[in-house]
Amino acid sequence: MESIKDKVAIVGMGCTRFGERWDMGVEDLLVEAAYEAYEDAGIEPKDIQAAWLGTVFSGMSAMTLSPLGLQYIPVTRVENMCATGSEALRGACYAIAAGVCDIALAIGVEKLKDSGATGVKGPAIIGDNTDGSSSIGSGYSAPASFAYLGTRYFSHYNLAPEEGKRLLAEIAVKNHHNGSLNPKAHFHNELSVEQVMKAPIVAWPLGLFDCCGVSDGAAAAIVVRADMAKRFRADPIYIKGMAISVGARQGTIGSGYDFVHVEENTRAAQAVYEQAGIKNPRKEISCAEVHDCFSTHELVVYEDLQFSPRGRAKEDIDAGTFTLKGELPVNTDGGLKCFGHPLGASGLRMMYEMYKQLQGKAGPRQVKNPRLAMTHNLGGNAGAGVGCCVVVGNEK
Repeated sequence: MESIKDKVAIVGMGCTRFGERWDMGVEDLLVEAAYEAYEDAGIEPKDIQAAWLGTVFSGMSAMTLSPLGLQYIPVTRVENMCATGSEALRGACYAIAAGVCDIALAIGVEKLKDSGATGVKGPAIIGDNTDGSSSIGSGYSAPASFAYLGTRYFSHYNLAPEEGKRLLAEIAVKNHHNGSLNPKAHFHNELSVEQVMKAPIVAWPLGLFDCCGVSDGAAAAIVVRADMAKRFRADPIYIKGMAISVGARQGTIGSGYDFVHVEENTRAAQAVYEQAGIKNPRKEISCAEVHDCFSTHELVVYEDLQFSPRGRAKEDIDAGTFTLKGELPVNTDGGLKCFGHPLGASGLRMMYEMYKQLQGKAGPRQVKNPRLAMTHNLGGNAGAGVGCCVVVGNEK
């Protein structure tokens, strides 16, 4: 199978401020993100040859993009749960790589605060859809699903409950610190380990500050053929690999699932590393944005993506490996936990941060000399999800 490596480049990106955007509708968010991306790429709307829109709840068809005034071009609306933004980017990149078009728009949006969706991670009930995905109805909540990762991880690796809770708290504290440095983040409050550990319990071991919230927001990317990229800017970002992995819900329908890893994460990571030619992710990846819908998931993702050996994430958390000044900074913009999680926009928001990091434009969050960066999403829940990984670089 042929790799997409170095065939597609990102030459412009835009991202709204995430949060409770009572002042803006879906249309406003789309326009803000798209026009920042246009300006960043130095293009006009008429230059877009095709577009991919990602949204879960905020639009039923491609006509959701009508506020952008695109002129009779092909537009595709995609949805893949929390991996929806990355799915939009994947569609646009694949079209460019296939030679179907030369300049494409990928954009994701979600307007949840006006919808009545409440609690952590939006409409958070799992199990009543025929595909096993989440919606309002019978079943168990997303916090409950991801809480299993924590309780099982603590037991499997012989961590005392208090010690396990402390590790989760360190993750939340890190992400809130990073988000406090980002003017577009939903939250700007720094937290202490004590605050996180003493917060009201949502689903043990997850407290309130271990769970991402509901946000409004949009993010967009302009992608072009790699051989065209430097016509638009001197510092384009090149796609090195893209992978999505979906199983058959083996984790939820079988009795042998260990709840200390997510198979869709591991398979997507293996595939993207192979495409990108990465042999040692820990050493070769400069920074990453991962799907910290709950702190338990970020803990497991460190190992699923081969940043930490199995059962050894504790050592890296204690060493500060994933902090801004650490060996491999993770969620440099605050992650889902602090930047926010408008479902359809999150994957593209992650790429927005990695794009800025690779260009050296991340301000006080800037990591040192980044070369390769990674984004990771999980749509669904532990045991039955959509794993997505994308690797990008600033050199061709």
